[in-house]
Amino acid sequence: MLEFLQGFSYGLFLSCLPWFVIGLVSPRHALGTLRPERLQVFIRYWFVVPFLAGLLWLTSLWGGFGPSLGGWLAGLAAIAVEIPLERRLRGWWERHKQKRLDAQRQREIARRQAEQARQARERGEESLDPEHPPADADDVILALCSAKARLLSARQPALAQQADRVYGRYRKVIAVLLERFEVGELAFERARSLAAEVCFAAVDNLTAMAAQASGVAGVDSDHVRRRLSREGDRLTHTERLALERRLALVEDTHRHLRELSARNETALTALDNAAVAMARVDTRRPQASVSADQALGDLQNFVARAERYGRGP
Repeated sequence: MLEFLQGFSYGLFLSCLPWFVIGLVSPRHALGTLRPERLQVFIRYWFVVPFLAGLLWLTSLWGGFGPSLGGWLAGLAAIAVEIPLERRLRGWWERHKQKRLDAQRQREIARRQAEQARQARERGEESLDPEHPPADADDVILALCSAKARLLSARQPALAQQADRVYGRYRKVIAVLLERFEVGELAFERARSLAAEVCFAAVDNLTAMAAQASGVAGVDSDHVRRRLSREGDRLTHTERLALERRLALVEDTHRHLRELSARNETALTALDNAAVAMARVDTRRPQASVSADQALGDLQNFVARAERYGRGP
């Protein structure tokens, strides 16, 4: 064994020079690292590998001097075998680290989304995912998902947030109704149907907004304004008139969108009023058999009579 190690150290030391030359020409052929550099070639084949070879040689001298041919050949081939193994090991380790980072990133994203959803529920502004509606979605929620998807397709994310706001108000109204009434009661069904009608009216407005916004989605109003301001004198009368009409069309569409958005704000206010009004309705059976004022007076009278019993004759 010591003879093999002694021959291995000789072969390893002799292989440093050719691998060093190969590394100077092409570092990726002489290194197993994922990002090879010539500085790494100097460090490895001038210091690290010669030091290991010298350490093995000193260790093998305990058995005397007698290097074996097999060890010498193994030393010559050691680096050629080590480089691809090191490259595979480093690649596996990088993929393992990347998987861990991706999993950690996904957990962090899920945590942030859960926190945002919790905060949105507290504010009454839950968010809808048009591609994945809630499991308990009814016709109103499905209609809101469809309207939000159309607004997102028309590149109107700000307007699409109104669908989230309507959804949050609708869920809040339904939650209040479930607290105050029993499912199947006439008052519950009537209030829910009215809230649904208000939401459907908002859905109609959102759908109209998506249709109008998609009509001018390809018009760059900023580019039109820049051309009118910079090239106003160089434009022909026909071209200038066309640009002005295009800009007027965009501005008119935005005005209609603001009007429809204002109507939805009215619907949101109606839903808020409904939630507050339903929350004030007390449908619970009172636990006390008398009023609070009467109970307080009776208790004070009892305390006054109890003091007489304690005085004695």
